[in-house]
Amino acid sequence: MAASPSTSKKPSKPSGPPATLLLLVRHGQTPTTGKILPGRAPGLHLADTGNEQARNAAARLAELQHVDAVYASPLERTRETAAPIGKALKLPVKADRGLLEADFGDWTGKELKDLMKLPEWSTVQRAPSTFRFPGGESFLEMQSRIVGALDRLRERHPGGVVVAVSHADPIKAAVAHAMGTHLDLFQRIVISPCSVTAIAYHAGGPVVLTVNSTGGSLADLRPS
Repeated sequence: MAASPSTSKKPSKPSGPPATLLLLVRHGQTPTTGKILPGRAPGLHLADTGNEQARNAAARLAELQHVDAVYASPLERTRETAAPIGKALKLPVKADRGLLEADFGDWTGKELKDLMKLPEWSTVQRAPSTFRFPGGESFLEMQSRIVGALDRLRERHPGGVVVAVSHADPIKAAVAHAMGTHLDLFQRIVISPCSVTAIAYHAGGPVVLTVNSTGGSLADLRPS
């Protein structure tokens, strides 16, 4: 009896739309970085170092083969960071309020050395999910806002590459959400000035490709 010919199946291709890559950039250094909690107060601009950091970030992002859009929080320091990025990519910078810094309420403009002496500071560091800034946002509201903003951006640019210039705490909250990490642990994530954090969103969920990248090529960012 002749053996029947064996059949081999070709590996199936992954279904669903292609991943959307979001590149989250923190604004550059300001004269108050590490000293003051500026929040959403207007009038804070990049320091000379911050402008240099923004130009370096723009040069790194310009290595990418294609970027669909550049968005930024409407505050001065984020728009000034986004400006050289948009110029390098030949794209307009669009403002998106969902990328704003947390609303620190009554703590806005306070010196960090004074805030660290408050009993509430321990809660901010160890149990932020339970804390609301007096007269401002809770950390949970801030996380929900930034995640919702990123959802809108990826739905607007399916399968594309999007740069979003924001602030340290919102980016940390977005990373924690993408990784399935509880918000109470998000303070363990470091987001430096003008660092790039890359998250790919596809049908199976988000994949964090890099966090707090401050040097080297971004050209090969892709899910493994």
